[in-house]
Amino acid sequence: MLSLDTSLTNRNAAAVLRDGLARLAQGEARVDCSGLVQVDSAAVAVLLAWQRDAASRGKSLEIIGVPAQVIELAALYGVESLLQLVPQAGAQGKQGTLSHRH
Repeated sequence: MLSLDTSLTNRNAAAVLRDGLARLAQGEARVDCSGLVQVDSAAVAVLLAWQRDAASRGKSLEIIGVPAQVIELAALYGVESLLQLVPQAGAQGKQGTLSHRH
């Protein structure tokens, strides 16, 4: 399983992308995002790139432990259905807080 560090932002996205693609090429099919604390839109872009790479190899990529912020960004960009993200325990209740209406 490919376990992500605490940060996936524009600062380290290229290196994380490259390392992840190498792991996918070796047959890795699971990504654990539960360690992520600091993310930005680059996190969604990296996950999408990994998903596309896995699909091009005829594999499905399981992305688990996804923090609520990543799920919200994916929803904002309209790609949540492409990624099929599995939220962190407790993250489901937080999902949608950016657009919550009273």
